[in-house]
Amino acid sequence: MKTLFLLGDSTCAPKEDDKRPETGWGMYIDSYIDSSWSVINLALNGRSTKSFLEEGVFDRCLGALEAGDYVFIQFGHNDSKKDKERYTEPWSTFQGNLACMAESALSKHATPVFLTPIARRRFLPDGSLVRTHGEYPHAMISLCQARGYACIDMHKTTCSLLEQMGEEDSKELFLHLKAGEHPNYPEGVADDTHLNEKGARVVCSLIISLLKEKYPKFPFLG
Repeated sequence: MKTLFLLGDSTCAPKEDDKRPETGWGMYIDSYIDSSWSVINLALNGRSTKSFLEEGVFDRCLGALEAGDYVFIQFGHNDSKKDKERYTEPWSTFQGNLACMAESALSKHATPVFLTPIARRRFLPDGSLVRTHGEYPHAMISLCQARGYACIDMHKTTCSLLEQMGEEDSKELFLHLKAGEHPNYPEGVADDTHLNEKGARVVCSLIISLLKEKYPKFPFLG
């Protein structure tokens, strides 16, 4: 059985029961891919490319990789946090870390697939969405174009989706709860980064649709 590995941050990662209904999009991907494939979700909350490598999480993936496997790589949310140890500069360290992951996967005869980070929900008064990820999506796309890596622009796709839905309706995709609405968040929560169950399913469905459109011969697509 071949394996699809998921590497990334909290927007993809599996969630414990005490955090639900916060949901990573990676929690649903097994329902969209060929049943002969398994999914191993190694994404973790708060990780950048730097911390993912330094903590040895990528090494866990590399140690389990076999020829013919695929590796989804989505980072950018935390690489941009300049006040944190996990910060990376987009056009040097960030690109270098991504290239390291890709070339390591290729050395095991596995296929890396990059996904730019999904959008945060942050609107301007005129109804347009703030592009909070700065240069990181562009840096990832540029690297992929230069080296021929597969890449899906989820940042562009989710920005368009949120702007189409609008400021109010887009709350339906994120962790927005009123006080008393859920026992895990008795005082309520307004989180514009992390998805709820509906949002994770929508994002996951978009990923698969874009993959089928751009890379229809990927074997895990069935």
